[in-house]
Amino acid sequence: MLINKAFRYELKPNSTQQVLLAKHAGVARFAYNWGLAQRIALYEQENQSTNAVNQHRELNQLKQTAFPWMYEVSKCAPQEALRDLDKAFANFFRGVKQGKRIGFPRFKKKGRRDSFRLTGSIKVFKKGLQLPRLGVVRLKEATAVTGRILSATVRREADRWYVSLAVETEIPQPAPVLGEVVGIDLGLNHFAVLFDGTKIDAPKPLKKHLKRLRQLSKRHTRKQQGSKNKKKSALALARLHRRIRNIRQDFLHKLTTHLAKTKSEIVLESLNVKGLMQNSKLSRAIVDVSWHEFRRQLEYKSRWYGSTLTFADRFHATSKTCSVCGCVCDRLPLVVRTWACAKCGSQHDRDVNAAENLRKLAVSEFT
Repeated sequence: MLINKAFRYELKPNSTQQVLLAKHAGVARFAYNWGLAQRIALYEQENQSTNAVNQHRELNQLKQTAFPWMYEVSKCAPQEALRDLDKAFANFFRGVKQGKRIGFPRFKKKGRRDSFRLTGSIKVFKKGLQLPRLGVVRLKEATAVTGRILSATVRREADRWYVSLAVETEIPQPAPVLGEVVGIDLGLNHFAVLFDGTKIDAPKPLKKHLKRLRQLSKRHTRKQQGSKNKKKSALALARLHRRIRNIRQDFLHKLTTHLAKTKSEIVLESLNVKGLMQNSKLSRAIVDVSWHEFRRQLEYKSRWYGSTLTFADRFHATSKTCSVCGCVCDRLPLVVRTWACAKCGSQHDRDVNAAENLRKLAVSEFT
């Protein structure tokens, strides 16, 4: 089975390579902003559009006279940035046609999500990576890349540089997992509740670090604009955000990998996460547990490891339907965590009952 897979490593560049990495990110940002400004002006003046190919040709001609400093970096950095701009406009117009709220492409700012993508001659060694114009850059851990490398995306997070290698690789067709069918009810009190009563709690790193995050944010706003202290406070704030994200991602990857490898079928409720985010009292908690990322990881890992992922209709009354007799409770507010069936008298934990009903939805498809 042919799949696309990403391998992410932290770079260990020397001082010269750090300068080159920053220059590549700067050129990519400049090309993106230059292309965006040109498209806006072209539409306002002539009511016309253009594409990445034409813009790259024009930029190559300007490099000789107006932007000679662009020759210091690989040609791939501005080229891929203009391709990203093409995708941004395609997504925007697709959203307009479908009635979805996809924002108009915005200009990039220095120091925010600095990144660039390279293609071409990319070689991987045991603890190193060869990139165009950068040479061999050391890595902080041994590599395990197998397959054909499509591209390398380099990104700065606070004071560290990371590379993500997009690889096309062949894996054997996975055998179906010989495990149980499991229904999972996602929530905020407990991240996931299984049909057998197992309750999995999320680390909730944002909640745990919220006090420190507010302190650093307040200090950052009080620093003088453009001062060295302002840069130091921005770095400390970015480091904390990176730590919060890493804790969350580590938890999600470990849980989704375990489920995909041990459960034959996983049944989830198709939640309207975007709609739930409109609730100001729940939005921060939902972001902290990242339901959407959990679903995204399960979707591709279930294909890799041979399990099946099924989604139940979001309007199915899983919480207030008795998993014993099938009687539907008339009203079950969110604050009620346990309830008794009026027909058969069975006592139910709200989340465990929902997970059991989700499991029965999958089992009924085969019986």
